[in-house]
Amino acid sequence: MDTVGGTIVTPERRRFPVKTLAWMAVSPFAVWAAARVGGLERGSLTTQLMTATPYAAAGSLIPLLVALAARNRAAAAVALVTSAALGFSVLPRAFGTADAAGGRPLKVLTINMLFGRADTDSIIELVRRLNPDVLSTQELTPDAVERLDAAGLKDLMPHRVLEDEYTAGGSGLYAKHPLTALWNMVPATGHKMPAATLALPGGRPIQIVDVHPFPPLGPHVHDWNAALRALPPASAPADPVRVLAGDFNASLDHAALRGLLARGYKDAADEVGQGLVPTWPANKRIPPIITIDHVLVDSRAGVREVSVHTVPGTDHRAVFASLTVP
Repeated sequence: MDTVGGTIVTPERRRFPVKTLAWMAVSPFAVWAAARVGGLERGSLTTQLMTATPYAAAGSLIPLLVALAARNRAAAAVALVTSAALGFSVLPRAFGTADAAGGRPLKVLTINMLFGRADTDSIIELVRRLNPDVLSTQELTPDAVERLDAAGLKDLMPHRVLEDEYTAGGSGLYAKHPLTALWNMVPATGHKMPAATLALPGGRPIQIVDVHPFPPLGPHVHDWNAALRALPPASAPADPVRVLAGDFNASLDHAALRGLLARGYKDAADEVGQGLVPTWPANKRIPPIITIDHVLVDSRAGVREVSVHTVPGTDHRAVFASLTVP
């Protein structure tokens, strides 16, 4: 009887390509950093994603750790540059560098009222407590105008330039001091964006624009870009100080908003270390996650304080800025 013989061969176990895993982890964040730094977002989807850059900056530390664990020096180097690029884009907003220069005080409050549904009493309470010189409202409806006046806004802020309507497109400026409408300052692009001259006591008047472009959803991304480009630049030194306040549907990570800032403005919240405080969506099951409501001020203005306030009935938080102007 023959004996069956042979050699038992154990198959060689394939090693998991950990270096490839490192590149898979690093690459999406590297692309994100390149898009953010270069202002390369295009189309609706990437424009919306760009608002999550602060979270991408925090998350970029994970692929750095993965690359180090995989001993992939090249991937680790790219991950380090990526984290640095995203960090330098985001972190300065948390550290105020503002120098509140001397001058006249100017207080601005802005609130998107969500089709006029924002709680009227809460808005009046904010106006009484914060004592703004100007209230900039978006999604202002005719019935909201009536409710605000009935609650006391007519006495607190008797001057106004209103373009209210029963859609998201209504807007309006209210003020303690006389307002003169500037009907041709902002071209008709997207929602109503009234502008006015405010007779601020103690010096030259101030110009203020109520900002509310279309959100960059679907084909509206082109209207959103056009509306931000159409906003006026900061005034020349010999002209009145200009302030833009409202729902920009844009964060500081959007190239379109940074382009507007480059035309002579600064973000008030960014100036005092409040630039990462989210303003949308409010009053939802999830907390606010992105910052799209802003007060932009002429570079000649100083910033003393910025605070963000939750108002029942609307998905946007109110933004208050205490400024100084020459």
